[in-house]
Amino acid sequence: MGRGRAKAKQTKVARQLKYTNHNIDYDRLREELGADTRREEIYPPTPSEPESERGRG
Repeated sequence: MGRGRAKAKQTKVARQLKYTNHNIDYDRLREELGADTRREEIYPPTPSEPESERGRG
C-alpha cells in the first residue's frame, strides 16, 4: 500500500512538465541531430490534381 506518495510525486512532475515553458530552440536541435534542413527532399511537393486526370479534358 505505499503507492500514494509515489503517485503524488509522479503527478507533480507530470504537471510541471506539462505547464512549464521550455523555450526549445528547434534550429539548434536540428543542427545537433544532424537533420537535413531541406524539407523538399523529405516531403516532395504534391501536385494539385492526379496525373491520370490531367490528360482528360
